[in-house]
Order: sequence, then C-alpha cells, then structure tokens
Amino acid sequence: MKVKKIRPFLWFDDNAEEAMNFYLSIFKNSKGLSDTPAAGEKPMSVRFELEGQEFMAFNAGPHFKFTPAISFFVDCKDQAEVDELWEKLSAGGEKGQCGWLTDKFGLSWQIVPTILGDLLNDPDPVKAKNAMDAMMKMTKLDIAKLKEAAGKK
Repeated sequence: MKVKKIRPFLWFDDNAEEAMNFYLSIFKNSKGLSDTPAAGEKPMSVRFELEGQEFMAFNAGPHFKFTPAISFFVDCKDQAEVDELWEKLSAGGEKGQCGWLTDKFGLSWQIVPTILGDLLNDPDPVKAKNAMDAMMKMTKLDIAKLKEAAGKK
C-alpha cells in the first residue's frame, strides 16, 4: 500500500478561513490552496500549506475543541525565528512553558530552536541535564541561555 499523503485536519467552529489567513500571514513559505463553498458566505473547508506541510481546516460547529494533546512542532533555525514566531502565534492566545503556546484559535504550538535537540542529547549527561533544567524554567526558549547552561559557546 502506498499512501498518497497524510495531512492534519483541523476542526473549527466557524472560523477556519480566518485561522488559515492568520497562519498564512505568519509563515513566509505558505499559500492557500483551495476552499469548498458552503451555503453561507464562509467556505465549509479550506486547504492551505505552511512551510511545505498541507493542512485542511473545516467549519463544523462547536462540538469539538483543540487540546494540548496535539501540537505543531516548529523547528526554528535561530533566535530571531523563535522570537518572531513566538510573538505572532501567541498574539491573542496563551504563552506556556518550555516553548509551548496556544494560539488565539486554541491550537498548541511548540516553537523550538534546532539546537535544543543537540543540547538535550549532549554525550555529557551533566551538560544535557543543565540544558533541560534551563529549558524547564523558560516560557519562550532562549538559545543563548540554553547554551550557557549546557556549557556551550
């Protein structure tokens, strides 16, 4: 069996198009792909792409809500990218611990610098633990402080 594609399918009350436009405004490499007309003015569903990942969003009513059990992990190349995405995605939402946030639509995101994986997997268990301990005290992740805690330059 060869699966053509797997994409997240997001259930919104009635603001799927608004959410799509919000995400398209934040991620530089993004585009709207299609929408499915509904009887009213808003489309029933929209399909869009963020950084090469396709998403579908559906206006289906208030039956289900997002939870932090599912989140989108954003791998950021540097502090400037962490800072920008953290501020934009958390606007109107809630900033959490360890790089997690909930956007104004209730979706959870993890805004994480690429280097974090290297720091947490350092062969020296003391350095790795120091990086973990530093991360656990942060909301938005700070690369310089993480590196300092892990004894890296």
